[in-house]
Amino acid sequence: MVDSIARVRHIRVTPQKARRVIALIKGKQAQEALAILKFAPQSASEPIYKVVASAMANARVKADASGEYLDEKDLYISSVFVDEGTTLKRFRPRAQGRASQIKKRTSHITVVLSTPEESAPAEAPAKQKASK
Repeated sequence: MVDSIARVRHIRVTPQKARRVIALIKGKQAQEALAILKFAPQSASEPIYKVVASAMANARVKADASGEYLDEKDLYISSVFVDEGTTLKRFRPRAQGRASQIKKRTSHITVVLSTPEESAPAEAPAKQKASK
């Protein structure tokens, strides 16, 4: 079983908008997720696309290093989440000499890809007690 992780930090997209996009791909097969992200109209889909592609490349490298066979069709997104990054604070001039604060939010995006676990042989079912 191959697990690969890819992270991107301080991406200039709000976590709320990025979470809307990751809801589209959660639990999907990795190549299907890339196809969904490629045609998603949201601006957050581009950095998420790059993270998923990076996680696939990480899985390929990890499998080559350990000598395992990896079929990219077996990779699926086991976990994907968005955390809030640092917030850039900017000020905008307002009427009567005042200033208002603008918060430019950033995100940390993490994608974990896995291959399905090979199922162990099923154990024999427990014997039932004979009823009298």
